[in-house]
Amino acid sequence: MIALIMAGGSGTRFWPLSRKEKPKQFLKLISPQTMLQLTIGRLNGKVDLKDIYIVTAAEQAALIREYHPELPEENVIIEPFGMNTAPCIALSILYIKERVEEDETIVVLPADHLIKDTPSFLQSLDIGQKAAKQGYVVTFGIKPTYPATGYGYIKKGEKIESDIFEVEKFVEKPNLGIAQKYIDSGKFYWNSGMFVWNISTIWKAFERHVPEIVYLLSEIRALWQQEGYYTQIDHFYKDMPRLPVDIAIMEKAGNRAMIPVDYGWSDVGNWRSLYDTSPKDKDGNVLNCKHKALNSQDNLVFSDKFVALLGVKDLVLIDTEDAILLASKEEAENVKQIVEFLKSRGREDLL
Repeated sequence: MIALIMAGGSGTRFWPLSRKEKPKQFLKLISPQTMLQLTIGRLNGKVDLKDIYIVTAAEQAALIREYHPELPEENVIIEPFGMNTAPCIALSILYIKERVEEDETIVVLPADHLIKDTPSFLQSLDIGQKAAKQGYVVTFGIKPTYPATGYGYIKKGEKIESDIFEVEKFVEKPNLGIAQKYIDSGKFYWNSGMFVWNISTIWKAFERHVPEIVYLLSEIRALWQQEGYYTQIDHFYKDMPRLPVDIAIMEKAGNRAMIPVDYGWSDVGNWRSLYDTSPKDKDGNVLNCKHKALNSQDNLVFSDKFVALLGVKDLVLIDTEDAILLASKEEAENVKQIVEFLKSRGREDLL
């Protein structure tokens, strides 16, 4: 099995800790290891290091090599700039299929997700590989634990065989009422954004469903052959359609399969979800700092300073050298609005 890890995101929902020079996947949010290190380590014993590829933005390639010198240099795939997951994955498949057999299976993973039960995760990859070798484009559906409105959902269809089901449909992020109905039905799962495909199968799917991407990639491939893999491809890549792979491929394909899983998954998408997934003290606090807390409950704090909490509840406090975020937990997911404000004011020093 080959692994492709998508590690080019900007992580704006984790501002001010996540910055352009060190975005979310390079932060130690839930352990002494970075999110990317955890993702790579999770594959240990299943995927050889030489078969792990990381696709990242050009501006982050040096960080990948700094944090992961053990990876072969040619296993770092450089995307000129973000154009959503369909172009990102297609570019990577083109790069990888030049180096391996087209009947190889590839698992596609985000760099910054949390999975608590690694053995169950690895077992699900075996099931996914089995389905992929039967010609399916495979995704993993997370058993929902609450009516989340921040995730897309997958509706489970007929059973193909044990632990493998058809996909009846994909649905976008619902409102709370609809999400509750999904939970009550027992037929809907969170869309994990993780996939398993045979390389030949997914390439044919791109050719059929998004030929404009394949055409641009043919131009890029010709350029690679002439000038090498590190040549500038911006002038072709900028014309890529900004499509997520769910819309470009998974919603259109007829050979879709879903594997239901339940292994303590979270996309750790914002400060609130980090709080929800983190170990807490007896008062429900997550305090990554030297501290003294009195009559204070359910707070999240990241700081290099000593922090005293007196009679506060449900706060997020993120303290960095040049910026402080102070928010209620309920509003913390809206930190992206602060990032947009800083962009509009040209405050690159804070981004």
